[in-house]
Amino acid sequence: MTRQCKLLGIPRSSAYYGATKSATNDALMRRIDVLYTQAPYLGYRKMTAILRREGHAINTKRVRRLMRVMGIEAIYCKPNTSTPNPAHRIHPYLLKNVAILRVNQVWATDITYIRLASGWAYLVAILDWHSRYVLAWKLSANMEVGFCLETLEAALTLGKPEIFNSDQGSQFTSEAFTSALTAADVAISMDGRGSYHDNIFTERLWRSVKYEEVYLKEYANLKEAESGISAYLQRYNTWRPHQALGYKTPEQIHFALATKTPVDMLDNTSPRYACAVLPTYPPAQHPQQTALYG
Repeated sequence: MTRQCKLLGIPRSSAYYGATKSATNDALMRRIDVLYTQAPYLGYRKMTAILRREGHAINTKRVRRLMRVMGIEAIYCKPNTSTPNPAHRIHPYLLKNVAILRVNQVWATDITYIRLASGWAYLVAILDWHSRYVLAWKLSANMEVGFCLETLEAALTLGKPEIFNSDQGSQFTSEAFTSALTAADVAISMDGRGSYHDNIFTERLWRSVKYEEVYLKEYANLKEAESGISAYLQRYNTWRPHQALGYKTPEQIHFALATKTPVDMLDNTSPRYACAVLPTYPPAQHPQQTALYG
């Protein structure tokens, strides 16, 4: 072993070391997820202070690294210091001072983390700003653009918006995603980086999903998470009253003026993904919900 290390030019100690997954990091990320959902304005410095107060021996560098791994940052109005991918066009924000008065005027999308017993999954959803109706969603084991594009395609089977709003994530600025919107003759709007109010309705959706479903359970795997989230979002759309909607449901508002009858669909043909277009309105017209597993 000594001779082999000498020939390779590496220290002998490194030949005996094997990296292991940190259970501490996993626990910290779970706690950061909860704190961030409670207070999305927390940056890594304040997040560190709270974690230390709770008894965690951790420094700011580690918290910042874990937040980067999770793809989260404090959301508040600040200068845009990011460097966008030069291959991706960043579209302007089109919704400043725009009154949202009707269904299909504006759709929006976002991605959030969903914790599993071991690891994480990624949830993307598309909702209508006026009705708060979740048109389509998808759960994935990775953050490739494919699961976002499939969600968009599923939502477009129910109609199309005048404006589609997203953040500047690489999935939404990709050529594949923006081309699908352009082909559907949809105007593209993108948030200012780190601006909370630009996409506040999806932030509120994530808060509801996590506090009313995710944090109450411990999903063992992706399939179990998909089942729980599917049931919750069906209740969110069709049963849960919303104060902002006069205590009506998103389904009642969204399909009150609908001209096209939506179709239920639960699409999980890829082992990496779990996808759904949510139940239709009125309930009496619902076809039987099905699930396909690849």
